[in-house]
Amino acid sequence: MEDILIIDDSKDILKQLKWGLGTDYSVYSAYNAPEGLALCKKHLPKVITLDLGLSPHEDGTEEGFRCLKEILSTNPLAKVIVVTGQADRQNALKAIQLGAYDFFQKPIDLKELKVIIQRALYLRSIEDENRNLLSSVEIGGARMGGIIGQCPAMMKVFSTVERVSSTDVPILITGESGTGKEMIAESVHTLSLRGEGPFIPINCGAIPETLLESELFGYERGAFTGAHAQVLGKVEYAHNGTLFLDEIAELSPSLQAKLLRFLQDKTIQRVGGREDINVNARIVAATNVDIQRAIKDGKFREDLYYRIGVISLHLPPLRDRGDDILLIANYFLKRFSASLSKKVKVFSPAAIEYLKHYEWPGNVREIENKVQSAVIMSDTAFIEPHDLGFSEKPVDNRKSFSGLNLKTAKDVVEKEILSAAMGQYNGNMSKIAESLGISRPTLYDLLKKHDIQDKAVRH
Repeated sequence: MEDILIIDDSKDILKQLKWGLGTDYSVYSAYNAPEGLALCKKHLPKVITLDLGLSPHEDGTEEGFRCLKEILSTNPLAKVIVVTGQADRQNALKAIQLGAYDFFQKPIDLKELKVIIQRALYLRSIEDENRNLLSSVEIGGARMGGIIGQCPAMMKVFSTVERVSSTDVPILITGESGTGKEMIAESVHTLSLRGEGPFIPINCGAIPETLLESELFGYERGAFTGAHAQVLGKVEYAHNGTLFLDEIAELSPSLQAKLLRFLQDKTIQRVGGREDINVNARIVAATNVDIQRAIKDGKFREDLYYRIGVISLHLPPLRDRGDDILLIANYFLKRFSASLSKKVKVFSPAAIEYLKHYEWPGNVREIENKVQSAVIMSDTAFIEPHDLGFSEKPVDNRKSFSGLNLKTAKDVVEKEILSAAMGQYNGNMSKIAESLGISRPTLYDLLKKHDIQDKAVRH
């Protein structure tokens, strides 16, 4: 039986609901917020009914809203149904904005409440199923934050991040657009002693030069027309945390000089200000340009480079990461199949060849978009090249099977499916057999029958 928690300061209502719901659910009841929160932490009920008018503020909603916020902080997956008076619709809507699932009004209609609870439990079961499906997706390779990989270059990146995160030295991350520079920067922050502090990113190339200085360093009231109040910049917001400067090579010479001063002195001045402000922030920077070329061409200060590049990390383009391409493609395939409630598909042998040999100018960001689109658009058992946006035309299966008898056509399809699964799971026989719904001995027999090379990883 599912656990339900009733929080209400009316003992009559507690008695009524415990009696009315007790045959279908395990009902816990609490007379006030502290009791309710204790039961919530202990049992993690899937559904909670909460009276907003709790003591010591029975005539108001302060205690009810405080309790709601703590419930969702303790048990964010819970479906909270708030109880309100007939004329209190405004507070009910406010509760939903704060994260409550639904509301019902007094006097309590038990049949109506049961319908709301059943609907809440049904929604929760769907959410749990999706979470379980996502967590059950097994992907090989190492992970760091949201990045996965197993090629030597990425393993070196992961190892370096783990070693330098605990220090406070500035880091420069280089690599093409879409290789995951911001995700690596966030991993550096998360693993560092500043992990509980703020992570403040800013794209230096996305903000006009005339606005970038005030965006970085803030400004004082009256510093320029329209400056009606004092505003803090990104650098100050990163105090006791990490400031991530993406596309740092786009900074103008004057801003490079001002940033260099901050790195040397750990102080800034807001635009229009005279006061030195101490800021304790770690700098992680990134660029997709050849920084040495930029220095040689006079576009980037060499002394600033030596300040921000105490540790340099280079993220390789996806085309140079070998088997990581299929690893990442399969990860996104399973993730989007689960999140979009689509039947998990496999890449066809032709699609696998395209994935492996395509140049991927947009890197990981591009492969993510292509796979997501393919999962949405494909309506067959395979993800084909045209589903991924490649130029190959759809195959007309009616022509490919013309002239074949039923047994031969079955063998053709069987061989295609086996080849696709071998490519997708990189020869891991346990996973191949599981995905096809057959035993390993049967799989070996089929591979032998169709003369498919056994390159199995013996798992």
